Amino acid sequence: MNHDNLRLRDPEIMPASELLEQTLGDSYAAYESLQEALPGLEMEQDWQWYKPHKAWYAKGQYFWTTPRGTKKEKNLYWLHVFDGYFNVAIWFLEKNRVEILRADLSEKTKRLICDAKTMGKMATFPVMFEITADEPLADIYTLIECKKRLES
Repeated sequence: MNHDNLRLRDPEIMPASELLEQTLGDSYAAYESLQEALPGLEMEQDWQWYKPHKAWYAKGQYFWTTPRGTKKEKNLYWLHVFDGYFNVAIWFLEKNRVEILRADLSEKTKRLICDAKTMGKMATFPVMFEITADEPLADIYTLIECKKRLES
């Protein structure tokens, strides 16, 4: 991903519907579909200013309470806005790659998973979607459900 092309670069202007619609253009409909699905996925999305790349990113999070009453949260995805489209990146531990490939996913997404390079000390890899329409959303929802139940 080329961070030079990121949009939403003014730290004083938090992303709102009008700005997102203007920046995303036709792909705003897919962004709205993702937002509408969040409650059913038991998650929330929060916009944060990300200093290293000097841009706003959205973090999709899952919150739950353990049987002992401890409040927990898990980051499920990062969303980045570009001119005319947005990316969703879901990070997994390398040790979970085979299990993720067993999920009911399109062949295109399975190729993304197979081709994703492992990074960092924790041996993680991103599954990254460039979104201009609703087409990849079903696979994103499936991967979110996988991520919720897998060790992060």
